[in-house]
This record gives sequence, C-alpha cells and structure tokens, in this order.
Amino acid sequence: MTPSELKVYLEAIISNQINCSVMIWGPPGIGKSSIVKQIAESRELQFVDVRLSQLAPTDLRGLPVPNNGKTQWAAPDFLPRSGQGILFMDEINMAPPSMQGVAQQLILDRKVGNYEVPDGWFIWAAGNRKVDRASVFDMPAPLANRFIHLEVEAHIDSFRQYAFKVGISDRLIAFLAFRTDLLHKMLPNEMNWPSPRSWEMADQLHQVGLSMEPAVGISATAEFQAYLDVTEKIPDIHSILKGKKNIKFPKETSLKYAATMSLVGNSKTADQALHALRWLVNEASPEWVQLFATDAFPIFRDKGLMEAIQKQIMQESQLIDFLTTYAQLVAS
Repeated sequence: MTPSELKVYLEAIISNQINCSVMIWGPPGIGKSSIVKQIAESRELQFVDVRLSQLAPTDLRGLPVPNNGKTQWAAPDFLPRSGQGILFMDEINMAPPSMQGVAQQLILDRKVGNYEVPDGWFIWAAGNRKVDRASVFDMPAPLANRFIHLEVEAHIDSFRQYAFKVGISDRLIAFLAFRTDLLHKMLPNEMNWPSPRSWEMADQLHQVGLSMEPAVGISATAEFQAYLDVTEKIPDIHSILKGKKNIKFPKETSLKYAATMSLVGNSKTADQALHALRWLVNEASPEWVQLFATDAFPIFRDKGLMEAIQKQIMQESQLIDFLTTYAQLVAS
C-alpha cells in the first residue's frame, strides 16, 4: 500500500478501537515512523517509541527486586502507565532473537513481567525487509503470527501531498513527479541515496545554497540541477496568479510538471487558486488540471479556502464542467 493508504488504514484501526498488534513493513526512508507519529499527534495520543535493538531483555522485562521473600520485576519507566497512546516498537527486527522473544509476550498478552499495557494503548511495530539490505534478524514465526502485517512502498502521490504540507520546494516536488524513479532508489555500496526522507534533507540543504549530494548522492543531485536549468523557462507563475491571460502552457513535459507544481506551491489565497485553475482549464489538457486539483485541493481545504473557491467555481460554467469531470474521476 502507499503511505497515504497506510495512514487511512491505521486511522481506521484507531477509530474502531482494534487492539490487534500491527507490524508495518517497508524499505528505509519512506516515512513509516513519521506516519505513526503524525497519527498520534493528530489524535492527541501519547507516543512511546521503543527501540528494542538498543535494549537488553532486562530493560524491557524489568529488574528483579526482592519483596517479602519473593522476587518482583521492576518495570522500566519508559513504558506507559496511564492514558491513551501508541506504544511503537520501531526497527523491531533489528533486535536479536532473545529480545524479540521478550517482546513476544508484550505484543500478544499486553504484559511482561509485572507490567501490563494500560487499556487505550495500541501496540504497533515497524521494520525493514531483508530485500532492503537492512541488518535484520528473521522474525520468529510465533511472533510474526501475533501481528497484523501491513507492507508499504514509496509512492509519488503520497510524497507530493506530504511535501507540500511541510514546505518542500515546489521545484523539487515537480522534479520527483517528473522523475518518479528517483523518489526511492537504493544504491549498492553507497551511503547517500534518494528516498523520501533523504530528499526532505536535501531540500533543506538546497534552500540555503548547499549541495544536495551528501543527502541523495552525486547522480541524483546532478539530475536535479540539470532539471533546474531547464525549468528556468517556465511561464511567469506570479503573473498567472494575478490573473494575467494569454500565457501559453509549456510543451515540454518537464516544464509542464514545473509549472503545475509551482502553481500549487504558490497559490496562497482563494483568488490566486482560482486564477491558477482558470489558466490551466483554458491552456492545459485535462490531466494537468486534474494534477493541480489533486495536489492543491487538500491543501486549500486545510487552509480553509475551499468554501470560497467552490462558491466562485459554481458561478463559472467552464469551471463547473471541470469540477464535475474531476469529481467523477475521483469517485471512479
């Protein structure tokens, strides 16, 4: 599934109070941990991140403490005692088998030693697969059978939505929409390679004038720089957002992506959004209008702009025709 689909699935698990343990599989750098943390924050749930690979069995089970001639296990203070939240075991299969064995009881029975997970807490885990060349141990069959297993892959549509929300530059988003093969490309024997996580770091470097190579590698950096040089020829986006007409939509595919993503990233008001939409409807083919709407409408909705935009659309027959077609495409 895509990262967006994973988020919807996990949200449904919380909404329906399904207390089954969840295991999220996927390659490194695609945002598995970030998605879980975002869900906890949006739901105002507590979030406890436990890295089993950094613990010894006694760190999770607790230390033996004498009590009236008997031994009790003093549970660690990082485990939750009250409230509601997500107990997240990241990189669980990097832990050695002895540690996974201790976690097995916690995952199945929601307790270990004298400790019991409070009601209202979800137990989720994540890990990389062996095919990702990660240093992982095989997950024992009894432990694996205690999870609902979800597998997630990098996906450009999900990345674009996330990237616009966190402020990644629209030109980088356009580049990856154009070169989707570079969104996630693990390179043998290389420390720096493209992934959603490393592109986000690369953008921070790029925005302050530093080379992106330490984050995504020399090849991806060179391709992005070549793309920047080409896309200097995109139409005047700021004039379009002011309502200027008779500006032609580009013919070159890379420029089409750059222009469309720039309109999404630079539409800050309802008027600007409407000018961008009108221009695309008049000058571009339907797939580019749809791409703009797919990326922009969720952002406008979050900003509280959609009501004003929809009211204006309903007064213009050309935009009504587009909106009707777009709604049918989304529903199909």
